[in-house]
Amino acid sequence: MPAPRAWQRMLSGRRLNLLDPSPLDVEIEDIAQGLSRVARWNGQTSGDWAFSVAQHSLLVEELVRRLKPDTPSKWLLAALLHDAPEYVVGDMITPFKSAIGPDYKALENRLLAAIHLRFALPPVTPRELARAIKQADRTAAYLEATQLAGFSPSEAKRLFGKQVEGEEIRLTPVQPDQARNAFLARFAELSE
Repeated sequence: MPAPRAWQRMLSGRRLNLLDPSPLDVEIEDIAQGLSRVARWNGQTSGDWAFSVAQHSLLVEELVRRLKPDTPSKWLLAALLHDAPEYVVGDMITPFKSAIGPDYKALENRLLAAIHLRFALPPVTPRELARAIKQADRTAAYLEATQLAGFSPSEAKRLFGKQVEGEEIRLTPVQPDQARNAFLARFAELSE
């Protein structure tokens, strides 16, 4: 029997092999398109539109910038791309990732390494930056949970920790095209 197909065809025409991803098959337009149409919280959010992973990525990058104002653009780009593998695998909720086990994380890490290499970043995020991104990601989750996903502040605090940075940020889900364009614009700024 032939091996099962393990590649995804992108709108750019690229074919990204999920088991052995090549940086040569990664295009920012494909990432932005995919992330703008992937819903956070499995779409269980308020508003006329889903809060997309593209919007979440922009929020995390902004929070990293606030937490560490001297962060070079190169590392802010890594923050923007922290969930980029989700353009092909979707946004799996944490309980589902736990149920799948370590194989899922390995797949996600291979995809992220290829994405990083494509955009001249090291395949593995430096530890200090990874901690800042994780902190920003938890803050973003807290903001999304309390503003869009129906969590009480006490429930969100229990799950994501006490978050103080960004409390004044108000989240509004936007149409996929707006999210894609904002993601591409920020990518262009950070890539200059």
